Amino acid sequence: MDIQRIFILIGLAVTSYLLILAWNEDYKPGGNIDRGSFQTDKPAFDIIPQGRIETKDTYLQSETESAVPALEENNPVVIPVQKPSFDINTLVHIRTDVFDIQIDRLGGDIVSGALPKYPAALDTPDIPFVLLDPRNTYTAQSGLIGRDGTDAAKGRPVFETLSSTYDLGEKDELVVDFILPSLHGVKITKRFIFRRSDYLLDVEYIVENYSNSDWQASLYAQIKRDGQDAVISDSVGMGMQPYTGGATFQDGSPYTKLSFDDVEEEVYKEQVDGGYMALVQHYFVSAWIPDESLSHRYQARKLKNQDVYLFGLTGPTWHVRAGESDRLITQFYMGPKDQVRLEEISEGLNLTVDYGFLWWLAQPLFALLTFIHGYVNNWGIAIICLTIIVKSLLYPLSAASFRSMAKMRKLQPEMARLKERFGDDKQKFSQAMMELYKKEGANPLGGCLPMLAQMPVFLALYWALMESVELRQAPFFLWIHDLSAMDPYFVLPILMGISMYLTQMMQPEPPDPIQAKVFKLMPIMFTFFFLWFPSGLVLYWLINNILSILQQTYVIRQLEKAD
Repeated sequence: MDIQRIFILIGLAVTSYLLILAWNEDYKPGGNIDRGSFQTDKPAFDIIPQGRIETKDTYLQSETESAVPALEENNPVVIPVQKPSFDINTLVHIRTDVFDIQIDRLGGDIVSGALPKYPAALDTPDIPFVLLDPRNTYTAQSGLIGRDGTDAAKGRPVFETLSSTYDLGEKDELVVDFILPSLHGVKITKRFIFRRSDYLLDVEYIVENYSNSDWQASLYAQIKRDGQDAVISDSVGMGMQPYTGGATFQDGSPYTKLSFDDVEEEVYKEQVDGGYMALVQHYFVSAWIPDESLSHRYQARKLKNQDVYLFGLTGPTWHVRAGESDRLITQFYMGPKDQVRLEEISEGLNLTVDYGFLWWLAQPLFALLTFIHGYVNNWGIAIICLTIIVKSLLYPLSAASFRSMAKMRKLQPEMARLKERFGDDKQKFSQAMMELYKKEGANPLGGCLPMLAQMPVFLALYWALMESVELRQAPFFLWIHDLSAMDPYFVLPILMGISMYLTQMMQPEPPDPIQAKVFKLMPIMFTFFFLWFPSGLVLYWLINNILSILQQTYVIRQLEKAD
């Protein structure tokens, strides 16, 4: 048996198996962009009419389970439904430099959210990517529950605003007030504060208590979404999409996934100081971030008989004395997975950029990639430079592997004679082969162990390139307009296959004919496999193979000179 080849095969098999496991766990078929449903001269998308949004559950719950959380389990708070003083079928449209959103006066929920700086597709730059999408029942809700709360299972409050449209314009900050007229001597204002170039907004409740009794309620905030694929999604090859689901902070575990399946099987409940509750998808995330000084009850559940999931939090009881006023702020992030910004907002939120179990290696690699990009201003060139740096750092391991392979290649004629001499007697052939290795000072494991040691780096780079929003729609040269998408003409995968074939030609051929046939087929198999890989990842693998050929050629020539 050719032990070296066996270990190389094991290493490749383990790498492929880990990649497949990652896909099976985190990916599912993606959706398509319905470009016919967009109009650029209206709000972000005309699927949201200027009237009531038709979603999979109604705002005024009746026979179905309420989306409004109960303050105490098995003791839901019920208040009368406030009658609207005007037509509730209108929405408030708000534009900033980074947002194009709509907020429903009923409940003051963010019912749609598009990101103008992130086009849905390269060929439609005027159509923004839609994150909060009513077609997925994807909304950000918040309210007040409890004794004097405004939200309950029987209904939601109806706010008034000074206008139905707001625009940040040239200002640095935009304040939009949703006002609830005085009810029993208490005036409540739900204030949204937007800042220029910031995907984090403040949701502030202001309570002015003019009554003769104390007021009390609890703030809740939640993200509501169905379990279906996103209507607008980014293709990452092979028709698959990364993990879509909830994520939250736990003591001792700053990033905990809450998948739709997990929530459906069992309601999630946890009491945490500070923290966050997020809904994660490829490249983008939405998250509620409460006051870190307060303890909140986090909960994730699925509504009965509905394909609707709720990921939210409820704060402690908030008291406002008679004749006084007070305010309470929570924050909502809706935007790209910007690791630096997310880390500033809340501990663990940056881990929604999920690099898998090798995050500790992927993060510094991406930091280095970002540093290089700051100088070359092209993510494709940055990938090439990063590959050269990593390959140079790993050269001592690679050189040991190449030297071992070169020695094994020199022994090929002698091994062929041993094979002819002992025929089908595998035991004697193995004994003779080991004696030959010992005599010539060759180590069959010397070529594969260094290669196996490099596998974590390859896997970490794979996740770094796949998960980083910075590479989304990032151009390279010529026909490569998006490094996060597959090569439209398959040039890079074919070149990668050729480079892999040349690399194999420089390695010793296994004595076993079956193994030899398998290794000859591997470049073809990998080429086919890489056809649907993101072009940025294929570019990395191609440059890595080219550098391997150059390094192996150099090592072989050095050995020939020594001989």
